[in-house]
Amino acid sequence: MLLAAGLARAQEGLRNSMAGDAAAAAMHQQQASQDYTVKSGDFRLLVVPSLEMDWDDNITISASGQQQDFILRPLVQFTGTYPITQNNTLNLSAGIGYDEYLEHSQYSALRVDSGSQLAFDMYIKDFLINFHDRFQYSQDPGTQPGVAGGAAGTALYGGLNNTAGLTTTWDLEDLVLTLGYDHANFVPSSGEFSYLEDSTELPMIRAGFRFTPALTAGLEATASFTSYNQQVLNNYNSYSIGPYADWQPGTYFHVQPRAGYVINQFQHTSESYAINHQLNSGLPIVLPTGESIQTADLGSWYADLTISHQVTDAVKYGLSVGRETQAGIQADVIEDWYVRPSVDLAIVKDLSLTASLPYEHGNQGVNNISGNLTETFDWFGGNLSASYPIMKKWLLSLDYRLTLRSSDANERGYTQNVVGIRLAYHP
Repeated sequence: MLLAAGLARAQEGLRNSMAGDAAAAAMHQQQASQDYTVKSGDFRLLVVPSLEMDWDDNITISASGQQQDFILRPLVQFTGTYPITQNNTLNLSAGIGYDEYLEHSQYSALRVDSGSQLAFDMYIKDFLINFHDRFQYSQDPGTQPGVAGGAAGTALYGGLNNTAGLTTTWDLEDLVLTLGYDHANFVPSSGEFSYLEDSTELPMIRAGFRFTPALTAGLEATASFTSYNQQVLNNYNSYSIGPYADWQPGTYFHVQPRAGYVINQFQHTSESYAINHQLNSGLPIVLPTGESIQTADLGSWYADLTISHQVTDAVKYGLSVGRETQAGIQADVIEDWYVRPSVDLAIVKDLSLTASLPYEHGNQGVNNISGNLTETFDWFGGNLSASYPIMKKWLLSLDYRLTLRSSDANERGYTQNVVGIRLAYHP
């Protein structure tokens, strides 16, 4: 969750590569687990149902006139593996649920959790070929730092993210070469944000030298070519190149630094700056201002340092800090700094505590010429969760999320509190 950052759509080639690495690591961790609900031959499927009830005091993330609601969230998590041969494995992970708003039913929607994917690993001598389709469908504007405004339709911000492609890794002992290609689509769930519907091509290449068994370092380059279905925001191409390293001196400590330069080239395909509004009937209309969006090409540097450390069996922490560019929501581009610390504690028997404190400082509308929203914002999301097994196979969790956003633009700051209780059954 901390790495994916939801629906951001720029410097996308590098972000997609990092998300793919995280997804592969999560899938390998799942494979190591022997838990299953259904077993037929070599096929294993783990089914974990859960039921969550949340109270949200600001469902439209508004600066004023907040609306609150109780949200019922049933969900079933599926995790499956099938070794077709000794070295070729088909993997499935999907969290499928529904968000039912008890008072504002117009916001109720299907949910497919982040991390859902279908993947197939195929080994051919020194080559590992990974075919994958990663997908997510959600509506949760409070998790997106660039989203604000508080209109009724803001609660519907989100949609379908689908990324399909393949990654080939050629392991030559001291030299590891990786080549990947993905096609990504974003389909908004609301007509108010239909202008964000896009498709993106995502090639990448990486060459790493294994200096020691614990240290691999090298150079990586990515590109992304994004086209919007509507001519509101500008189509753009993005290119990045820079060094990276992967250092894992032991089982419990892992460090991944990377840095480089990114170029965003905008094609000035925007014909009008259109904003969707909601009539009393709830039907979307488009009001063009007659002004097209114009943004100058942007060259910038990026950096990221990601650390994970299992200090003891009871204490684990993680940290990701860096600088990046990403696509804007009412502008072509956002440039931001971020810090995303997290900690997992199990110092009390059977009680697990998880906390994260992501923070982002961003400038939306960077290199604006005309038509863009321009703002400087600060976004903070505090998350705290406590889990306790109330019976042998039942896990009870209490969750709290605080989101604070401030902005130098009018009516684009807000406070949101979400309190939840969750019951999950683990066979």
